Amino acid sequence: MAARMSGSQRRSQVLGIAAGEFANHGLHGASIEAIAREAGITQAYVFRMFGTKKALFLELVGAAFDRFSDGMSQAAKGARGISALALMGAQYYESLADRTTLLLQLQGFAACGDSEVRDLVRARVGRMWDTVADTAGLDPVTVKSFLAFGMLLNNMAALDVDELDEPWANGVRTRIQAGLFEHITADTNQ
Repeated sequence: MAARMSGSQRRSQVLGIAAGEFANHGLHGASIEAIAREAGITQAYVFRMFGTKKALFLELVGAAFDRFSDGMSQAAKGARGISALALMGAQYYESLADRTTLLLQLQGFAACGDSEVRDLVRARVGRMWDTVADTAGLDPVTVKSFLAFGMLLNNMAALDVDELDEPWANGVRTRIQAGLFEHITADTNQ
């Protein structure tokens, strides 16, 4: 029998278990039965808490994107321009260590064939764009370059390149200096 928990404790427990299940198996491959079994509750109770499997997935994917945006915003508090990008970039890089959050974002992109998922992911990517653009106060070309570099980091983290001793993996792990984006502006991209 499951330990007695408050509703908020149980909800938090189920979200943690479901995050791993959806991160590893995606929207369609994840099992509510497996989530319920690990939590020591019934599937019906999971559905009572979240409504549908998709609603649970959407909550987790949205939160995964929000953790990155919120972290970058907090890291750059009070900074502007390239200095803000450097602070946000360092925070973004650290955030990649949370493999579950990273994989939830990627599973969100993978499920964008579903219009509800696509709408949520669009909104969260838009929020991430706005976080970078509004905080740094830089032009769209620089913001785009920064976020594109972040997507490369996402893919390399998902591939666990830290485990590889290959020339290409060593190249990807090369540390980027803070001034990387100084030359990428609307003025130089005419």
